[in-house]
Amino acid sequence: MTSPELFDAVDVIMTKRDGRTLDSAQIAWVIDAYTHGAVAEEQMSALAMAVFLQGLDREELNAWTAAMINSGERLCFTDLDRPTSDKHSTGGVGDKITLPLTPLVASFGVGVPQLSGRGLGHTGGTLDKLESIPGWRAALSTDEMRAQLSSVGAVICQAGAGLAPADRKLYSLRDVTGTVASIPLIASSIMSKKIAEGTSSLVLDVKCGSGAFMTDLESARDLARTMVDIGEDHGVHTKALITDMSAPLGCSVGNALEVREAVEVLAGGGSSDVVELTIALAREMLDAAAQVVTSFGVRGAGIAAGSFQAEQLADTLLQADPSQALRSGQAMDTWREMIRAQGGDPDADLVWAHHSEDVVSTRDGYLTSLDALKVGMAAWRLGAGRARKEDPVQAGAGVVLFAKPGDRIKVGQKLMTVHTDTPGHIARALQALEGAWVIETEPKKETSLVLERIAAE
Repeated sequence: MTSPELFDAVDVIMTKRDGRTLDSAQIAWVIDAYTHGAVAEEQMSALAMAVFLQGLDREELNAWTAAMINSGERLCFTDLDRPTSDKHSTGGVGDKITLPLTPLVASFGVGVPQLSGRGLGHTGGTLDKLESIPGWRAALSTDEMRAQLSSVGAVICQAGAGLAPADRKLYSLRDVTGTVASIPLIASSIMSKKIAEGTSSLVLDVKCGSGAFMTDLESARDLARTMVDIGEDHGVHTKALITDMSAPLGCSVGNALEVREAVEVLAGGGSSDVVELTIALAREMLDAAAQVVTSFGVRGAGIAAGSFQAEQLADTLLQADPSQALRSGQAMDTWREMIRAQGGDPDADLVWAHHSEDVVSTRDGYLTSLDALKVGMAAWRLGAGRARKEDPVQAGAGVVLFAKPGDRIKVGQKLMTVHTDTPGHIARALQALEGAWVIETEPKKETSLVLERIAAE
């Protein structure tokens, strides 16, 4: 721990409050001192608000992120016999992409160390989804994680308490001080955990739209660029896709419901938008892994950068066909291994909620929009999400969609079905869905799911 006498918290707060630049020593001290209780909560609240209002420049942000990383342990997988690549999504509605994507990329010989979280509010959590599989466990030790990466190539688990503890403490503070919506603080929070995770390359899925934290393209672009720069500055090959989250992804929102849909994708079917984004992100991750192999080799496999083996492996990854791996069952095989390795039964029946109610159309026309936020709020009210971190979730609760934007609709046609184990919640869920869809006489022009690609400059 840094000596608390080195700096004064009030001086650090006033420096940023007045729009002046914090040096790296000040930043390292204040993050370390706050983590260990030498800087009070009210002082860090004031500093977080100063950052919210004044921002951080690139050097400050790198120092801030480094201090968050250095507050705990940093994993390292360079001794594995394969390159590593990871994906992070900023969160959305029906975003089950991690489930098929992780085994898909791993099926090509790339290690995917996916440390995931739980849902809060209208956005779902990957761990909550996977815990609907009987026997599956999220908590793995570092040794278990490393062994699974070596044997299966894919692991999805919760982050250990020792990974970026400063972020965990600061995140809780931001939540109650109105400082969540700060791009520097969001970017450093995400990237400190991902860099500490030890992956060699990272692909970011930055959501944009009503169901995302960033509702407009300019903000999403700013966040994506900031995170790509942080990753590159810290030696992690990083790029980002900005993707549309104005409508829910796929045809299901809820824990067990989304696992079923992910398995359909792995079986060569599934909703076209989920398949499209899974393949797009897989190609980016394989490309990123190939670039890492070319630049750094694979130490654990004895492959040196610039060698014939490195060039051959990189070329194999660049030539890989993720769509074929879904159709052939190659990715499904890795999924089943991954689930079994964490105690789950990939053949077990997943629960259904005990109560459901259909929502039908009252007019003919074309479905031109389906508000992701409203659908996500409905799923939350049905029991699929939580208001507080300690709240339980219902595995079978959620919303199943039977129509997507662009579809032709008839009067009386089923648009969606809501599912819950708490029938008293249905009325509030239906209230959340009021105005969620628009049906017009003419279809709207189709738009791309991937809006932009951001890479290192």
